[in-house]
This record gives sequence, C-alpha cells and structure tokens, in this order.
Amino acid sequence: MTDDTASPAVLELLRRRSADPERRVLFTGATLVTMDPGVGVLRDCDLLVEGDTIAAIGPGLSPAGAVAVDATGTILSPGFVDTHRHAWQTQLRRLMPDVDDLGGYVRSMLAGHATVYRPEDMYVGTLLAALTAIDSGITCMLDFSHNSRTPEHSDAAVQALIDSGVRGVHASMGPHFGDWDRQWPGDLARLKDRYFRGDDQLLTLRLAALATGEIAGPALAYGPALARTAADLDIGVSVDAVFGAPSSEAVLGWAAAGLLGPDVTLIHATGLTGRAWKAIGDSATTVSLAPTSDAQIGLETAVPAIDEALAAGVRPGLGIDVEVALAGDMFTQMRALHSIQRMRAVNAVYGTGRPPVRITTHDVLDFATLQGARTNGRERRTGSLTVGKKADLLVIRAEDLNNMPLNDPVGTVVLGSDARNISAVLVNGEPRKWNGQVLDVDLPALRDRVHASREYVLTSPTG
Repeated sequence: MTDDTASPAVLELLRRRSADPERRVLFTGATLVTMDPGVGVLRDCDLLVEGDTIAAIGPGLSPAGAVAVDATGTILSPGFVDTHRHAWQTQLRRLMPDVDDLGGYVRSMLAGHATVYRPEDMYVGTLLAALTAIDSGITCMLDFSHNSRTPEHSDAAVQALIDSGVRGVHASMGPHFGDWDRQWPGDLARLKDRYFRGDDQLLTLRLAALATGEIAGPALAYGPALARTAADLDIGVSVDAVFGAPSSEAVLGWAAAGLLGPDVTLIHATGLTGRAWKAIGDSATTVSLAPTSDAQIGLETAVPAIDEALAAGVRPGLGIDVEVALAGDMFTQMRALHSIQRMRAVNAVYGTGRPPVRITTHDVLDFATLQGARTNGRERRTGSLTVGKKADLLVIRAEDLNNMPLNDPVGTVVLGSDARNISAVLVNGEPRKWNGQVLDVDLPALRDRVHASREYVLTSPTG
C-alpha cells in the first residue's frame, strides 16, 4: 500500500503552493465514495483539486503541474456535515455522561455553568469543538451558539470557527437564563455585516431559536417575529428542542403562517404527530436528527425519528448535540442510527412473517454528508465529491489493521473506520489534517487554555 498523505514532503510541497489560487492537487489510485447519486462508488480512480474546487474525477488523470498524491489503498469520501452542536460547552465534555433527562442538563448547564461564561470561554470551547470535528472527519459544522450573552461572546464564537479552518455555520441565539445584554436578535445584522458578507466563503450565518417557550420563555421561541428577522437578513433558521405535543402544535402553526420551508431546520423532531410530520414534508422543511442525544438522554420518546422522517419524504441530516454528555464524532451517530432503526424494524414485524423495512449503511452516510449539507443550506458547496463543488474531503486508510481488506467501501466508512483511520482532511482545498495529525494547532497552548477555562467555569458561582 502507498499513501502519500503520510508524507511530510508532499505536505510541504502543498503548503508552499497554498497561496496559488490555481494550485492543482491530484489524488490517484483511490476508491472514491462520492455520495453523488449520479456517480456512486469508483474504484482505482483519480480526483483533481484546483484551488478550492473539485475539478475532475476519473481514471488516468494527468494534469500538468499538479502535486501528485498517491492515495492507493485509501478511500476518498466527502467530509461529514454536523447539523447541530453546542460547541461552546466543549471544555466541559463528558461532565455528565449519565445525565438522566433534559431537565438535568438544562439545570446544570443552561441555568448553571452557562451563566458565568466569558467571551474567552466561548472561544475556547468552540475552537476545541471545531478542531476535534476536523480530526474526526467533520468538515462542515453548525454551531448552535445559544449562549450569546454579549456581542463579544458572539464575536469570540465566530472567531473560533475562523481560526479552526472548518466550514462553519454560526447559528446565534440568546441564552436561556442569567444576565445578558438582550442584544439578540438585533445583533445578527452586525454579525452578518462583519463576518458573513458573501456566500462564497467558509462561514455562514443562521438564526437559532427554540420550538416553544416552555423552557426559557417566548422571546427565544420561533414565530413570525424571528422568521421576519431571518427573512430580512436572508439567512436560514435552526430550531432546537422540537419535541412532543407542544412542538407538534407549533409546527402546525408555523405551517399555517407560511413559516416553514427548505431554509428552516427542525432539530430532534421526536414524538411529533402525524399531522406535524405531514406539514414538515409538504413544506420541504429540513430535519436534523441527534441519534445518541435522543436515545441516551431520553428526549421525548427517546427514539430517533428516522422512520417518521422518511415516511414524510424527509431525508435528514445528523448532529452531535452536547459533548457534555455524548460522543463528538459522526461515526458514532451513523452507527447508533443504523443499529437503532434496524433493531426497531425487525422488532416491529417479529412473528408476523412480514419483511422489515431497514435503512442501509449508504443511507446513514448520505445523512451524514449530502443531506447534512442540504440541511445546513450548503449543498451547492459541499456534501459530495462532485465536480464543481468545494474540495471538502477525507482520505481514509482502507488497509489499516481494523479495515483491511477493503470489500464494501461504504460499509468500511460507516462501520469500520474511526478518527485514527483518517489520514488527511481537506477543507475548501486546504489540508487541515495530514498524516493523522490536525495541522496548525499548538496543542500544549490549547490544552492550557482549555484547562484554565474549565476551572474558571466550574469554580465560579452561577447565577
């Protein structure tokens, strides 16, 4: 097996030429899991990156002046897309791994630790989340940043996304509890003008909200006023805590008022009524599932709503949610959803003689890539290895001890691989991980900041 993504010399050559907008990088001899429905899986194939864009896919490519990267024995895959993560909490990751319910999380994190966060803590948590995402193959991450206590808190969260190099979506929301400046949602206009002026950039902006006022009051609940704010700014909307009967009624109200559509994402969507799901499907509203969050924390029914989504014609994206209680990688989300749905499908027809309707590894990889990009409003840029899209891709070693021999490429990505097998990650054509190491990170300095932030947050009196 030859894999030039283990070569420091090749990386040095790439980085010396990174300022060239027409730089060409040719990956040769790989198995391509494109996730493009019109292309599929291609074996012993080449992929050409020009600047930040996928320029060509096919066998035997030989463009002049390209940096050649022998990727024999590897799988090239689109980067994963995380549609929902509260990144600011990451310095408290696994603080409550056995949290009993949503109420326990809300009391401890949102009514407690969140109230003492400084802009520095927002920056550190968000940067740690984004770098960890890149390490595990997530190239596009939506940060549901619901602790925006001041403009400086928001600036810190956005700057962390910039500094990480991830394709970031900053979804801004005011905090649930404690003192804050009440600058949200008005501050979204300032944020857009300062950081999000063009569509052809790594960062995008969304408005974040809750489904109902049950947890934190009506000011944070999605409705006509917030929908108007998003429309005026021409940004998408991500709605969290979409659970049960109250959210079902809210969905029907949004549908009646024309507040649903492809630029709106509903997160979790557990325990919704059939009427609510019909409204979601009819309006082409997107859905973000959080498989481990729903099951482990026990959100409403505790069952990820994959069957309901598919029945309504919705192919969802996947999200991580909260690292204070959950794993932070997309491999875990794919495997959890794959196992839970297939278990329930067989159980539902046990003893009847009817065949179970089961999702596949291709389905969950689609949710984690192309459908995630669509959910985040970035499907024209990322989510598949498609000529003309941005070069957000993974190089996965298929001949490592835990993967060899390569039989089914999609199955190998979903069921066999993890972060240790990801040799390289490119975001927008730039190497962000190489030879198994995230680049441009002063790990000792980051570690010091993470520990200092954690100690400050955990030892400060909460409001």
